[in-house]
Amino acid sequence: MTVDALTTTASSPTPPRADALLRYPCGPAPATGAAKEVAPGVRWLRLPLPAAKAAHINCWALRDGDGWAVVDTGMFAPVCVDAWNALLAADGALDGQPLTRVFATHMHSDHVGMAGWLTRRANCELWMTRTEYLSARLNVADAEREAPEPVLAFYRRAGWDEASLAQVRQGHGRFGKVTSPLPEGHRRLQDGQRLTVGQHEWQVVVGNGHSPEHACLYCPALKLLISGDQALPLVSSNVSVLPAEPHADPLHDWLSSLDKLRHAIADDVLVLPAHDDPFRGLHARLDSLAARRRRALDRTRQALAAAPQRAIDIVQALFGRGLGDWFVLKLATGEALAYLNWLLERGEATVRDDAAGVAWYAPR
Repeated sequence: MTVDALTTTASSPTPPRADALLRYPCGPAPATGAAKEVAPGVRWLRLPLPAAKAAHINCWALRDGDGWAVVDTGMFAPVCVDAWNALLAADGALDGQPLTRVFATHMHSDHVGMAGWLTRRANCELWMTRTEYLSARLNVADAEREAPEPVLAFYRRAGWDEASLAQVRQGHGRFGKVTSPLPEGHRRLQDGQRLTVGQHEWQVVVGNGHSPEHACLYCPALKLLISGDQALPLVSSNVSVLPAEPHADPLHDWLSSLDKLRHAIADDVLVLPAHDDPFRGLHARLDSLAARRRRALDRTRQALAAAPQRAIDIVQALFGRGLGDWFVLKLATGEALAYLNWLLERGEATVRDDAAGVAWYAPR
């Protein structure tokens, strides 16, 4: 399961389906190892991901002179290695032409996991925002050590039991296990930057909340937006507080980024997302994503009004029980803390730690 798969659908009565307002003009996704042209010089690639039958990531190949620039890469796993070998073969879907550069929208392993492998194979550069590149490097390095005590304390404070903490110890460092060693350097992407790829100019539009400095790529001439995880048609990307920054307010960052995209990107673009199918209807989707988060905030307020709550209690209020393995619980806990930190930051809630170090939240 990827970090994008957890949604807040359970946080409120089901609204009208967001996809009822969207249009999907590109038809069926390409098979693994195949490509589908969605605009002149732009091809849609779909790679499988390990751990779940339905899991996938969309990658995008942009004609770049005598080769291809690719955006996002999949995880460093046998299924993705096989897919890229097929794509890059002499008779493959990229016409036997080389990669000129690799773009990664952000640092999550399904987006950057194959980047090192691809850049070494093609002898080309990795293009990322600085914060995403450095965060990815740190996460790969973290795979070599045991779960630090402050990380365990973070989840203990959220109300996790010892059985769940034991799974954290066992699963710590999974990012590095599905990310090939990254290049020692990168080409920096920055918000507002304009890039020429092939015959077209692309603009970098940075968003936050799901990851620290997520880069979308916008081509006004082609009316295309490569949205990464900032705008997905069927799910809302995970927005989490993490142990590295326990007092962060990522929900504010996320909502601000949705508003920024709405004002910066025309509504008539074809959105090329990292998951599910290309769609039209960007502004309606951004509105729906924001409304979903505000409904979840209301559910959090209601839970706090009934009785003091731990983060794990908010998880159950928002998502119910039976979330599966510890990684899914980790995503849900991070989201619960995002709502709680929002309320703390705005003076709507208070928090106190009990004798066991568990945090209890209540309305102010």
